[in-house]
Amino acid sequence: MNFVISKSEAVRVFGVKVTCPGDSPNTDGIHITKSTNIVLQDCKIGTGDDCISIVNGSSTIKMKRIYCGPGHGVSIGSLGEDNSVGIVTNVVLDTALLRETTNGVRIKTWQGGSGYVRGVRFENVRMEDVANPIIIDQFYCDSPTTCQNQTSAVQISQIVYRNISGTTKSKQAMKFACSNTVPCSNLVLSNVNLEKKDGTVETYCNSAQGFGYGLVHPSADCLSSHDKGSILIDWKDNAELTEPTGDHIIHTEL
Repeated sequence: MNFVISKSEAVRVFGVKVTCPGDSPNTDGIHITKSTNIVLQDCKIGTGDDCISIVNGSSTIKMKRIYCGPGHGVSIGSLGEDNSVGIVTNVVLDTALLRETTNGVRIKTWQGGSGYVRGVRFENVRMEDVANPIIIDQFYCDSPTTCQNQTSAVQISQIVYRNISGTTKSKQAMKFACSNTVPCSNLVLSNVNLEKKDGTVETYCNSAQGFGYGLVHPSADCLSSHDKGSILIDWKDNAELTEPTGDHIIHTEL
């Protein structure tokens, strides 16, 4: 890894540039673990792994004006490997450009883990030729052997995707592959527009609950929506994000 923030509090990172070949393995750009109150701002990252990775024990992370490419995108996780506990809360990515990355904004967890990811907002993100622009993968398996199916999982809830646009390389512009026993809940999509240069796009859902409003393309109708209308985000500073009556989400900055 290039830049690691570990067991730290109140760290500000401004204007850092990371440059690695796109085929260099395990070269995470900025890695955050067991840390709280972290700000990453005006950083340009090119690497062979995650541009930014946020893992267990991390909370109140704010990323603003981030450029990523090449790389594997901006990722929360992986979490829950070897039946471990993974907890990540209160994460904001605001204003980012991801160019020719394998993933855009990603949450990845192993089967068999426990804990939770909650209170995450990805907003004002531009994708350019990204393979998996929006992805939750609760069946992550970075192993030479097949991972065994397990019922326990890291719970994922209160995730907001707002003002995300651009182009995808794959047909599945949005993929919500959630645990059958611990479904993803309170996923909210607002003003999302992802296109494929040479074909149609679609959304994949498995055990994913939430809803979209405003422009959402491709359609997120595969999300089950029985939790619509509930309070979606309850940040530590008591800011709330509720379903609005107009065209805009009302929220308070983290």
